[in-house]
Amino acid sequence: MKRKLLALVFTFAVTGAAAAQDGYVVGVSAALTGPLAGTYAPVVEGMRVYIDHVNANGGVNGKAVRLVILDNQAQPSKAASDAKRLLTQDKVMLLINASLSSTYAPMVAESKRTGVPLYYAGAVCPNEVNPPQADPLQFCSTGFGALFDSQMGMQFIKDNSKGAARIGFSAMAIPISRGQIDYSEELAKKLGMTPVDKEAIPPPTPDYTPFATKLKDAKPDWVYSWAPWVTQIRTFESLRRLGWSGSYLTYAHIQAEQELQRVKDPKFYVFGTNAFFEDNLPVHAEIRKIAGGAKLSYPVEQLTEGFISGFVLEAALKKTGWPATPKKIAAAMSNLKVDTRGLRGGPIEWTENNHFRTQQYYRVYRWDAGKNAIVREKDWTAVDVK
Repeated sequence: MKRKLLALVFTFAVTGAAAAQDGYVVGVSAALTGPLAGTYAPVVEGMRVYIDHVNANGGVNGKAVRLVILDNQAQPSKAASDAKRLLTQDKVMLLINASLSSTYAPMVAESKRTGVPLYYAGAVCPNEVNPPQADPLQFCSTGFGALFDSQMGMQFIKDNSKGAARIGFSAMAIPISRGQIDYSEELAKKLGMTPVDKEAIPPPTPDYTPFATKLKDAKPDWVYSWAPWVTQIRTFESLRRLGWSGSYLTYAHIQAEQELQRVKDPKFYVFGTNAFFEDNLPVHAEIRKIAGGAKLSYPVEQLTEGFISGFVLEAALKKTGWPATPKKIAAAMSNLKVDTRGLRGGPIEWTENNHFRTQQYYRVYRWDAGKNAIVREKDWTAVDVK
């Protein structure tokens, strides 16, 4: 799988550089290999597959979209060198980050230095894209985002608890994850719940048992995790091996649908913004058809976030027109509405002061042992983003 991904990087890098003058050139720095690739590489694959489809049908405004894809392995130093190379050698009009939050700072610095917009696709949405004063060069369509996810998560736990719930927290020891768990802890207190333990787990860690043991010994009714999938699922499985029988809520990253089917635990809840393939919508059939002719490294069920990123990229470039410049692209993205075609509860809409979305929609899924299937525990819930 790694060899395929690295070959993909090389192919697109050469193609992008060679065609810089006759199409939209977009640079991607992503965690394509390494321990966290499972969260980010499928997003890039889905976006690539959709953009290939767009190009095969005439491109955008009659121009091809050239993706220059580089592998930063979730390392800040590699993200820094990727950004410099993409901007100076490949002359990209737009930067895309699909990696760990620790890679953001160097790419933000290069974006600001050159005036080239930075789009988070599959990478967690930082606070800088939120209203009331979004950074003019940063944009995000990724399903999960700071603040709003935890508001939904804490409210769901409160609504599904008898009395004042005792709650434990699990984070990955990276800036955004730790910050959100700290925020969730304070929010839980305001909602009348009792935080009993909070664990920040290093990436990667070979054994989650010590962290899970501390959580279990605090005797929580619920554990809430907001982190990359590896931390979420391994903390849960360690808790179950230790005999903890409480309820667990976590964000539905791209692996969640298949993982619910594998784990088959009725008290393992996932909430997210993307409709599962289990819902069998027309757009899911469309994704299967488009992806059917592509060479895939990941299951089609993990491509949703990437297809949404492709929808956004297509819409932004279409509105930009031709010829394009980074300044024109940033202006187009600052006033954009993207139809998510049923993959989300509503459109992604960006305004001058809000580069996240004006409304966020969530669904909660879990495994139903009686039905031997995934079920919706809670249907689309809209949250105003202010």
